[in-house]
Amino acid sequence: MSDESNPIKDYIFHYIENSESIPNLMSEKKFDLIIDDIIDNCYDKIIEMDEKDEAVGVLATGLLHYLLTNALITSQRKVNHKEIELDIVIPDIKTLEKDQKKSLVICIPKSSDLKVINDKITELEKIQHEKENIWVILSENIPITKKSFLLSKENNSFRKIIYEIAQFTNVSGTSKFKILRI
Repeated sequence: MSDESNPIKDYIFHYIENSESIPNLMSEKKFDLIIDDIIDNCYDKIIEMDEKDEAVGVLATGLLHYLLTNALITSQRKVNHKEIELDIVIPDIKTLEKDQKKSLVICIPKSSDLKVINDKITELEKIQHEKENIWVILSENIPITKKSFLLSKENNSFRKIIYEIAQFTNVSGTSKFKILRI
């Protein structure tokens, strides 16, 4: 499931593989409830495994990779484009190069430092000129100028990210399958 070993990813995927409820929620496409389940049952342990921002970033990356795959939403993760590392690109680099209106870049800064986050956003704006198509996943509720999702135990807006990504792909026409009807 993951290409490099990481104790946090291993923990998440072990939890998912041994869950009795997640397969049913997945078959019903209840991605928000899957995220809630994993956050409720894994978040506290995961943030003990590494520095909080880093741990939440690994959790977000692993969860998104798993959920995007299961939602049949085309994506690429951890790719370099024009010497800039991209956390997640939807649908792919080729579309980002051809039609930025149909491309979504998701940034997982693994930091709560506003300067670090803003520097990363500025870097991403060099390759994704559709500024509203840069979304950020945060571990702390920090006001930024981009659409952001908070991944935390309380006030967890991250739970709706798959639906919003699916809506984006359906509206922008990048989803070939339209599996998730919004």
